[in-house]
Amino acid sequence: MIIIGEKINGTIPVVKKAIEEKDADFIRQRAIDQAEAGAHYLDVCAGTSPDIEVETLKWLMDIVQDAVDTPLCIDSPNPRTIEAVLKYARKPGIINSVSEEGDKTDVIYPLIAGTDWQVIALTCDNDGIPKTAQARIDIAKSLVEKAAKYDIAPDRIHLDPLVIALATDNNSVHNFVETMRDIKEMYPTIKITSGLSNISFGMPLRKVINQAFLTIATFFGMDSAIMDPCSRDMIAALLATEALMGKDRHCRKYNDAYRKGKIGPLK
Repeated sequence: MIIIGEKINGTIPVVKKAIEEKDADFIRQRAIDQAEAGAHYLDVCAGTSPDIEVETLKWLMDIVQDAVDTPLCIDSPNPRTIEAVLKYARKPGIINSVSEEGDKTDVIYPLIAGTDWQVIALTCDNDGIPKTAQARIDIAKSLVEKAAKYDIAPDRIHLDPLVIALATDNNSVHNFVETMRDIKEMYPTIKITSGLSNISFGMPLRKVINQAFLTIATFFGMDSAIMDPCSRDMIAALLATEALMGKDRHCRKYNDAYRKGKIGPLK
């Protein structure tokens, strides 16, 4: 599983406060903690008003890149913001994100053509998130076909079927899995990703819901996830799932994580 650390995001209250107070030490420690916990990429999202988003995102990028070598996942709903800050990235990572909304494909795809950058592609358009799996599959096909025009192969795309909150759609996970399986059948090398916590909005014990979703989605073929790599319970659920799937030879990763105190009760 490719882990994209989610903890440097201005929509999180403590991160918002750190951004407003220019608390670089707080951001730096969040980067270090996630990198040491095993994150493969670190998502950086300003979550601020548009007029200061570029300068805020650059500030976050500089702090994180000075602290760790982990590549970035540059996160903004505005493709022009990503266009403005991409030159400050010191190594290729992931763009978060592209979709069929507005002119996002027209901006992002040319930006990463001929590079090693990867991209998260969301199955939504100007009408929002489709209710049916087929509509999401149709958007996925369009996104992949447009990427191909810029020689961006499916293996550089992390396709997010956009799981709906369970509290509002009882078939949410069924639709996610159906979309994921059909897309993988069409594009075997594409990566499937998810912002895990979306599933649990409006529910009590959100961490429990998130863990269960991570287990199900991993079993059915999800390749990456935007998640908290510092959550011992989430990492335990992931490692246990991979061991049960036969992806952890002799359960070495699971047992090693336990021996090193990365999972299990705190001692």
